[in-house]
Amino acid sequence: MAYQPRLKVLYEEKVRPQLSEQFGYENIWEVPRPQKICVSMAISEATDNFETLENAVNELALILGQRPCITRAKQSISAFGVREGQAIGCKATLRGSRMWEFADRLFNIAIPRIRDFRGLPRSGFDGRGNYSMGIDDDLIFPELTYDNIEKARGLCITIVTTARSDEEGMALLETIGLPLAPA
Repeated sequence: MAYQPRLKVLYEEKVRPQLSEQFGYENIWEVPRPQKICVSMAISEATDNFETLENAVNELALILGQRPCITRAKQSISAFGVREGQAIGCKATLRGSRMWEFADRLFNIAIPRIRDFRGLPRSGFDGRGNYSMGIDDDLIFPELTYDNIEKARGLCITIVTTARSDEEGMALLETIGLPLAPA
């Protein structure tokens, strides 16, 4: 039998039947599921120093398990000193097994390592069951140490689901293990 990520097995065996019963779904394909996880990192120093951008790309590759692509400015903004086409950050989209593995590490290892953590805000839902959050310090991931990074950076993480409402998305992510703050 092929390898199945731990969180995916949990979803298929326990979470899917529980959500199906809770919301009264008749077909298993109606039950919401995570579709993809988008991770992005903006690097303000990238306009001056390309080496900084390469270091950030390598850090994100260590965290995600896949190399992110470099994002470029769509238009010039003189107030920020950015020209059109200039490299300003990096992003990656995780699907399939990498998505499940990253979600497992994020929910169970990285997020609990946040200082003074009392749960993620429930206001991160967008109205369609997707959840977005910002992380100020990428050192919460065990793949990174103080020795192999030049500077602590923040990143944005969006979990895209097939849920039709925030209520369904919240129920899905809470049962999978996303540590949300008490209501």
